[in-house]
Amino acid sequence: MRLNTLKPAAGSVKKGKRIGRGQGSGKGGTAARGHKGAKSRSGYSQKLGFEGGQMPLQRRVPKFGFRSPNRVAYKPINLDAIQEVAEKFKTAAIDVEFLRVHGMAGKKDLIKILGRGELKSKVDITAHAFSASAVAAIEKAGGKATTL
Repeated sequence: MRLNTLKPAAGSVKKGKRIGRGQGSGKGGTAARGHKGAKSRSGYSQKLGFEGGQMPLQRRVPKFGFRSPNRVAYKPINLDAIQEVAEKFKTAAIDVEFLRVHGMAGKKDLIKILGRGELKSKVDITAHAFSASAVAAIEKAGGKATTL
């Protein structure tokens, strides 16, 4: 290896046309920015959502209701899904990690067990929250509902 054989890595150097270097270069005058307007001027930066003066989508779409910034969003899982999983994997204990591993919840999801469906087998369930009907159904089947 010699100094005269050194080259930059492939794709690391972008060799573009030099703009704003006189009319003879082919990119002089307006320097490929076109004529007039905000985009031709130095220091131009477009605001997020700007649509050229047209009413932006964010302002055109109707807005209803109120969403608290402090709300706690749970991933709902019903008892019929719990029963299905318990039968499929022949398990008597279901926790948050079990549900995540088997694709029923995401990594950061808070899980709430809801009471739709019927629980036939005795299952001990650990989750972040339970509905009253879910707790009643779990205890009726002989299981235990543990809140994290």
